[in-house]
Amino acid sequence: MINTIRLVQLFHPTYGRSIAQVQEPDLVFLKGFGSIYELALAALVSGNKLSRLISEAATDEKLVYDSVYEGNSEWKLLPSFDHPESPFHCMVSGTGLTHHNSALNRQIMHGDQEEKPTDSLKMYEMGVNGGNPSLGEIGVQPEWFYKGNGGVLKAHGEILTVPYFGEDGGEEPEIAGAYIIDREGKPWRIGFTTGNEFSDHVMEKINYLYLAPSKIRTCSIGPELVIDADFDSYSGEVQISRNGLPIWKSEINTGQKNMCHNLANLEFHHFKYDSHRIPLQAHVHFFGADAFSFGNKIILEDGDKMSVEWKGMGRALFNYLKVAKGKPYEFPEVGEL
Repeated sequence: MINTIRLVQLFHPTYGRSIAQVQEPDLVFLKGFGSIYELALAALVSGNKLSRLISEAATDEKLVYDSVYEGNSEWKLLPSFDHPESPFHCMVSGTGLTHHNSALNRQIMHGDQEEKPTDSLKMYEMGVNGGNPSLGEIGVQPEWFYKGNGGVLKAHGEILTVPYFGEDGGEEPEIAGAYIIDREGKPWRIGFTTGNEFSDHVMEKINYLYLAPSKIRTCSIGPELVIDADFDSYSGEVQISRNGLPIWKSEINTGQKNMCHNLANLEFHHFKYDSHRIPLQAHVHFFGADAFSFGNKIILEDGDKMSVEWKGMGRALFNYLKVAKGKPYEFPEVGEL
């Protein structure tokens, strides 16, 4: 599928936030909206399609995309979707064990291929057998995890940090969905975006029950949100570079044809909870990966560059890794009231 409606979110120190449509080699500003969230809300209020609002909001003002993408402009890329007013109104989460290779990596991490299947492999097989229900039926629920609120979202080119309490930091090349909840509590999908879910695999390997804290890390989405994308099948490449030279790369595949769950089942099980349908809430949800460098015993180092590119999802997303050094972060002692 050729995805033609691709948006970016921008920030300027003088002019503030704006959004633009990608029309290579340019970015075309859209008037009247400072965020994709506001654009989506306007579509819900007016009953118009996003594509129509985007067409009507297009201006003659343009930026050279290369300059912004390479960090040489006063205009800076923001995460491709967020809540413009408060990170607390955005939930960032994900679904794991959706791809065969991710289940195999977990099997190796927590067991032995000669031994009986681990719970991870069992959960993957549950998805194979029950993750593609017919229309109107409920399938088996997937693994689900919480990443944090919108404060964990980083943009293209920004740093992803291994905190002082972390054991490691490793890329997870994924596609994420962007959603908004309307005033009646119904979720609406806005589009899909390239993502690096970024997790602490060394911490996770210590014990299954450390999966939850291993996921509470920064992550990145962008640079573009694709409005007219489906979620059928995507291929691409993930790469790690050190000192300007590639040290590892792999082909990657995702989309429901490459997964043990279909999109409808994943969305149902995420939004079935009342607390995930709070009116005007924003959601960013990662859909899993089928390759990552940790599975090939690559340990990322300070300054490494992580790149993720999906064909049909716009330009590649890259971020740099930073390992927190020095004394642990000193925060105030918890007071008593």
